[in-house]
Amino acid sequence: MRQPAIKSKPPRLQEGKAPLIIALLAGLLVLVYWPAICGGFVWDDDVYVTNNPLLISPHGWRDIWFSAEHQSQFFPLVFTTLRLEHALWGLNPFGYHLVNVLLHAANAALVWLVLRRMAIPGAWITAGLFAFHPVQAESVAWITELKNTQSTLFYLLAVLRWMNFINDKSSTRWKDYSLTILFYVLALLSKTTACTLPAALLLIPWMRGEQIGWRRTGQVVPFMILGVAAGLVSIWWEGHLGNYRQEVGQNLTLVQRVFVASHALWFYAGKLVFPVNLTFSYPHWQVSAGDFLNYLWLAGCLAVVLTLWFLRDTPGRRVIGAVVFFVAALSPLLGFIPLYTFKYSYAADHYQYIACLGLLALAAAGLQQIPRVFSVVVLLVLGGLTWKQAHIYQNPMALWEDTLAKNPTSWMADDNLGTIFRGAGDFGKAIDYYRKAIRLNPNFAQAHYNLGIVLFKTGEAGEAMGEFQKAILLDPEDSLAFYNFANALDQNGQADEAIKQYKEAIRLNPDFINARINLGLLLGRLGRLDEAAAQFQEVVRLDPDNAEAHNNLGAILRAKGRLDDAIAQFQDAIRLNPDFPLARTNLDAALSSKAGPNSPQPPP
Repeated sequence: MRQPAIKSKPPRLQEGKAPLIIALLAGLLVLVYWPAICGGFVWDDDVYVTNNPLLISPHGWRDIWFSAEHQSQFFPLVFTTLRLEHALWGLNPFGYHLVNVLLHAANAALVWLVLRRMAIPGAWITAGLFAFHPVQAESVAWITELKNTQSTLFYLLAVLRWMNFINDKSSTRWKDYSLTILFYVLALLSKTTACTLPAALLLIPWMRGEQIGWRRTGQVVPFMILGVAAGLVSIWWEGHLGNYRQEVGQNLTLVQRVFVASHALWFYAGKLVFPVNLTFSYPHWQVSAGDFLNYLWLAGCLAVVLTLWFLRDTPGRRVIGAVVFFVAALSPLLGFIPLYTFKYSYAADHYQYIACLGLLALAAAGLQQIPRVFSVVVLLVLGGLTWKQAHIYQNPMALWEDTLAKNPTSWMADDNLGTIFRGAGDFGKAIDYYRKAIRLNPNFAQAHYNLGIVLFKTGEAGEAMGEFQKAILLDPEDSLAFYNFANALDQNGQADEAIKQYKEAIRLNPDFINARINLGLLLGRLGRLDEAAAQFQEVVRLDPDNAEAHNNLGAILRAKGRLDDAIAQFQDAIRLNPDFPLARTNLDAALSSKAGPNSPQPPP
């Protein structure tokens, strides 16, 4: 039976009070997330902020938007925002955290506006649940997830403009249509998973009772094309850089992917209802056909679909729309599209940042039927849980210790704790954590590599070589593993084998300056001066301001008897680094050799 159209009701809240309420919401969120705001950087915040050359390079703006060689993923608008932030507060994490929290507050306010315009009961409760629910902590307290908060901002702005477009029958409504496309593009440039917006655009008129015909579908087709194009660009981008490789947890069959998706839907819904044991990395699920639980998750999903179908006139379109939005917004992250993070876990709290709105709206509709005080209590409890959750994002140690406390099988946490202790000089603890990570996952190439680094530092070159070999076997595209394996071989007196490994590292990464420098030094010691000179000449070409490279090249040229060329290189080294005593000593020796009868000396 076709339901009558539901007319949108204007917000009851006076417009003059809206800014005050939004400011109050932002202030409360700042208080709730204060532990994280006062915290530092965690995990891959280094890739996005602290060690990201795109934020400081003179050509950074160009590379952000047009280079496929410098970004790990295609999020140009996020890197643009981060570059602006870097110009404002450098590497002080406070500013980055604060921006994320304020964006989250803006998103909550937009949620309220969208639902009020749709005349959804309990719009303010839904906005509050979205704002203060602890599953959002990962997206808000983790600086890297600026891509989530920023993308959602443009996503919701696009929805608001779309609602203006479908409600307005005048000729000016196409301005709103154009703005919808603009905001959608900005959302896609922040995070490709915004490609699910077309589903929301169709759901909104359908939930009002409209029959979706060719006319309405045609209006959404451009958004579908943009979403597909953005997805293809993202897939090519990561494949072009070699960021995606099939690993354990990623090379799943279609049946296993269905198991992952059905389990994930119940998992995310469960975390919304019972937000306990939220962690940065959840245990890997068993997705074998022999595990009976996998069929239960799938059967549960089918049961929900059948129930909504048979009772479609009872719960109404709003309930069906809420569930469909939840599933549709999660769809790119359910396992049908390969995700790099699946090597660690099949689920993450930040995956459902916007998708949770569907189920939260249903919960809010229920809370709307009981005294308001209960809703306030629920929000206070959720805010307290979020405040507690925000503490784990204060620093990497807190993050990984909390992860291990809730997920003792997290080999990723063990590996990262090992790296923290390695950086602190506590090699004994670092080795213990790396070995534990390897016990939990013997196929974890990074842990073998990291263990090899520590063993090498502690003088165990032989054992280190074994770990580097295991890392190379598991990940034959890792140029760093070949480089450090070559260093260990060189220290162990195996020069010929070291040369082979340096060359392999350079083959994988032709711009690997340190590998070229070490190879050049080794070749120079062996008297293979032409080959050594070629390596240092390439280093100077790649990095003309590298004073050490100029000095090394000068030493090789001096040994070859090319004194004038050597002198020029030593002078360049001193020009680039006036406080470079070795280069001055070499320059004096070269000048003396040129002035006197002494024969050329070997490089130092």
